Amino acid sequence: MSDAVVLPSGVVLRPLREDDAAAMLDAHLRNREHLAPYEFPRPESFFTLDGQRDRMRSIVAKEQAGEVVCRVMLRGDKVAGFACLTRITPVPLCGADLGYWMDAAEQGRGLASAAVEHLLRVARERRLHRIEAATSPGNVPSQKVLTKNGFVHYGTAHSHLFLNGGWQDSVLYERILSDDRPAV
Repeated sequence: MSDAVVLPSGVVLRPLREDDAAAMLDAHLRNREHLAPYEFPRPESFFTLDGQRDRMRSIVAKEQAGEVVCRVMLRGDKVAGFACLTRITPVPLCGADLGYWMDAAEQGRGLASAAVEHLLRVARERRLHRIEAATSPGNVPSQKVLTKNGFVHYGTAHSHLFLNGGWQDSVLYERILSDDRPAV
């Protein structure tokens, strides 16, 4: 299990694999209501094993191409959460977007903070300069995860994302990782 890291209370953080489809489906079905306010509308196919298999294949291919870094958090064989760097962009931006979610039963245990900390280390290793994250205005726990990891609030994007049945504002955060000259 290379690239695996043990987080608080024995949760394992590791790269997502294609064979995680069934566990991810279980997690999304368990957390459908919990995550609905923070996610864009999902087609019903997302909540099927075939839909998750397609999603896992796509994510793994993007990771192999260097476009994303996605990590799943596992407590035994159950998904406890997920964290991902997306839209990884080379010079001149040298940046990425950060996203994560936690199983409703796993919140408040420091897992999201630890996963974000790990992804920031990976981003530094890849010589990324800037990481951005957006949260819903009322998602104070997520905002605490970001500030604990050195992110700074820098604005609000009005009517930014279509979530929970309507256009929602996003609270924007950034973290500058390094002022080193980018690798060209």
